[in-house]
Amino acid sequence: MKKRSMQGIRNAGCSTLLLLGGLAQAQTPPEAGPPAAGLESLQRELAEQASQLDAMKRALAEQEAVIRELRSAIGTEVLATKRGGQRSGPGVMPADNATNAATAAAAASATQSAPGLASNPQQVMAQGPQPGAQQGESASPQTVAVEEPVGRPPETDRRPPEVAPLIDQPGVLTAEGKLVVEPGFQYGYSSNNRVALVGYSIIPAILIGLIDVREVKTSTYIESIALRYGVTKRLEIEAKVPYVQTSGSTISREVFTGTAVDNVFNASGKGLGDVEATVRYQLNYGNERIPYFVGWLRYKSNTGKDPFEVVTDCVTRCVGNTTGTGLPLGLPTGTGFHAIQPGITWLLPTDPAVFFGTFSYLHNFSRDNVSRTVLNGEKENLGKIAPGDIFEFSFGMGLSLNEKASFSIGYDQAIIWPTKQNGQTVPGSVRITQGTLLVGYSYRFNNRYTLNLSVGAGLTRDTPDLQVNVRLPITF
Repeated sequence: MKKRSMQGIRNAGCSTLLLLGGLAQAQTPPEAGPPAAGLESLQRELAEQASQLDAMKRALAEQEAVIRELRSAIGTEVLATKRGGQRSGPGVMPADNATNAATAAAAASATQSAPGLASNPQQVMAQGPQPGAQQGESASPQTVAVEEPVGRPPETDRRPPEVAPLIDQPGVLTAEGKLVVEPGFQYGYSSNNRVALVGYSIIPAILIGLIDVREVKTSTYIESIALRYGVTKRLEIEAKVPYVQTSGSTISREVFTGTAVDNVFNASGKGLGDVEATVRYQLNYGNERIPYFVGWLRYKSNTGKDPFEVVTDCVTRCVGNTTGTGLPLGLPTGTGFHAIQPGITWLLPTDPAVFFGTFSYLHNFSRDNVSRTVLNGEKENLGKIAPGDIFEFSFGMGLSLNEKASFSIGYDQAIIWPTKQNGQTVPGSVRITQGTLLVGYSYRFNNRYTLNLSVGAGLTRDTPDLQVNVRLPITF
């Protein structure tokens, strides 16, 4: 038994010596190769790594310059346009992240040109400073999702804002290729005790002094149809055809009769009025700082029955004639003169209100060899008649009550120059100033039908006391 134990100890010792010998042999360094070959291999590896580092340094320097330029030049408006015109709301990055998005996009471009860099822009920004980066600069650790353009931004409406119309010249032009049919009704009432200042016809001005007029009351009803067509986005043409019904009552005393009794003379007339044609052009694209300007040119014909065609209550002549009243037995439906009226309308949108105004000048063309018809059918020659021109301006403010209803208030003033006969001012004809306070309402039923209502109140004695206009433009 003892011999077996000793034999086991000897075997274990031999195994230990063999193990130690193997370890010692394993730790013996292998024979080194030729020294020159090892140095050349290391130099080649270092040269390749140095060239890669130089390329990375150049790429990073270029992209850092691009990033600095983007940080200084890019803005939220540009980014909003790139994303389809959205400025706020879900899915739109805040303004503080706009530069970070541009930085991430530039870093992604850098990784494509520099080997060894991550191809994902988020990875580049999360890795921190890269080798070769300038001291003090590092990519932002924040990971930003870069939004790509999702389509073209919607076209903005370059037309002036809509307001409840107060005058005949609208500020908003008809859309290109659209036709608007606008039936309308106008009611006017005036009461005046001086015929020379009525300013609507030539006859009373010429007859002044022949009769003692106390008061004139006139009611006018005008039904009209207007057609507007949008030739382009900035050009519109219009034609308007009115039908006029008018009635008047004159309270006066016959001349040279010696009576103190007032007599009432009634007259009326109806028929086609003066047809008009207008062209309008939007001169610019305005904003909250620069008004929209719409220039227009209106032509008024003399298709209506003029004041010289109605029969006058005189036997042979009205001037110096003591027979008859000298008043017309009927009322005209037109002025009897061609006229042209250039003008300009401006609109300034300042949320929630819209300010607007108009300047215009109406020129009446004179007529030669004018004659009027007296009671027995004969003609009385009046010579050359030149009605006074009219300078008109207006201004107001429109306010949108909701998406369908709007309200406007404004003021209109017209200055009418005296009428001339044969180069001389007609006796009793003076310059007239008419001022009107206007209030308008508009209600849009849908994209096709809109109801417009305006009311005017005369502020001077020479202005019609009341004017009511109702229009219903229908878009096709």
